Amino acid sequence: MKLHSRVRRRAGFTIAEMMVVIVIIGLIASLIVPNLGAFFGQAQGTKVKADIKSIVDAIETHRMVNAGKWPESLEEVVNPPGGGKGFLKNLPKDPWGNVYQYEPPSSGSPMRVYTLGGDNAPGGEGEDADLDNITLFETGDE
Repeated sequence: MKLHSRVRRRAGFTIAEMMVVIVIIGLIASLIVPNLGAFFGQAQGTKVKADIKSIVDAIETHRMVNAGKWPESLEEVVNPPGGGKGFLKNLPKDPWGNVYQYEPPSSGSPMRVYTLGGDNAPGGEGEDADLDNITLFETGDE
């Protein structure tokens, strides 16, 4: 019977062992969590670049198929007037859940596809900065 009671007392963890595990998990978390923000920001930038590139490619394909005519809106790239197959399955949203904006070229200014960033307002810095095809890819065919 003594053997059985000794085994029973050793089953489980002591409070000291649990505290050591919690401290180790806390140290690991304190090293990882600050870096997650940087990776998340990098992922957002990558998504914006990929989305804008896809939209620009679809606009340029629309333009080639329609004898050099620019679409009036991004909706025209998805659902061309008069029916037919669109050049994008659907319009992606930016990482902040906002729709991308489009300005056809006019008066010497190039075509522009852009997002207003995290704040969804013109201007801003960091995550709130506006991003467009001109600054990202240095293109803006007229």
